[in-house]
Amino acid sequence: MSSPHSSAASNPAQNSPQSTHRRRYIREMEPSEYVSGLFCIANAQLGRTKTDKPYLKCVLKDKTGEMPGRMWSIDQDTYRRLPTDGFVMVEGETQAYQGDLQLIIRGIDPVEPSVEDLRELLPVSANDPGQMMAEVASILETLEHPAMKALAKVYLEDKALMDAFMVCPAAKAMHHAYLHGLLEHTLSCMRLAVAVCPMYPKISRDIVLMGLFLHDLGKTREIVWDRSFVYSDRGELIGHIVEGAIMLHDRAQLVMRSTGQRLPKNAVMVLQHIILSHHEKPEFGAARIPGTPEAILVALLDNLDAKTFIALAAARPDRAVEIDLGGNFTERQWALDTKLFRPDPLKD
Repeated sequence: MSSPHSSAASNPAQNSPQSTHRRRYIREMEPSEYVSGLFCIANAQLGRTKTDKPYLKCVLKDKTGEMPGRMWSIDQDTYRRLPTDGFVMVEGETQAYQGDLQLIIRGIDPVEPSVEDLRELLPVSANDPGQMMAEVASILETLEHPAMKALAKVYLEDKALMDAFMVCPAAKAMHHAYLHGLLEHTLSCMRLAVAVCPMYPKISRDIVLMGLFLHDLGKTREIVWDRSFVYSDRGELIGHIVEGAIMLHDRAQLVMRSTGQRLPKNAVMVLQHIILSHHEKPEFGAARIPGTPEAILVALLDNLDAKTFIALAAARPDRAVEIDLGGNFTERQWALDTKLFRPDPLKD
């Protein structure tokens, strides 16, 4: 593996004396700060200014957070060398803009990060994965139907799958897009179900909890996270929704072969339906519209956790120090189709 600086030798950022200092993380940055270092780059696009000049817009990330990046003067050759999702050496200055902290990029080059660099660049959950996994298993222990308990046991005993489940991000971008993010999101949804199901005595709590446990497990085959977060070939061609339904079929057969436990005739079909419908609408990727009370509840709880996470990450990002960036609204959030009001409504 080449040095992280070898492919960007012409970048003046590498010659800055600040490049030898301790890394300055995104969550520590303040306005009007010189920045020089390695970052993940995501969603790199070529935009056009009001005067029809090309500019780079992207998202820059490290393990502590992310911020928008803008390079107001960029030529086609430089843009073509950049990865859409990958790693770059960047030089620039932070700037407060309409309530956001963004980086105005002066120099940028693609790089090949070292293993040590990746530990600093790939975003990671703040929560302990071992503790989260233990809580998921504990909730599954409360399942009452013997067939559901047997099915959960088959999944939990699949070490390779559970190892991947514990590390996989929940998405390339959007919500919980960091290592251990899938586990964190799944646990959040299951916690919501534990709280909500008693309000609806006619709901099948076992089906809801199993459906939430399974709904995104196909992402362990959809997303590759060993370097940056990208889709695998199966992710591109099949996707996590159909993948999850296939995985369930295989493990239901294993339950019956290995334990002799007969699954109720509709249980697997209804769980597959939950996986296929949890995105609610075809335009959002659902193969079916939710058609059972349990599928409707799973889709709503999944949406609740995802959208609340996106809203909080945008309107109330983690920062090492409190900074007044000006502006009461975030940029328009594509996933929410709106801007978000930032100020704490109870703060004077």
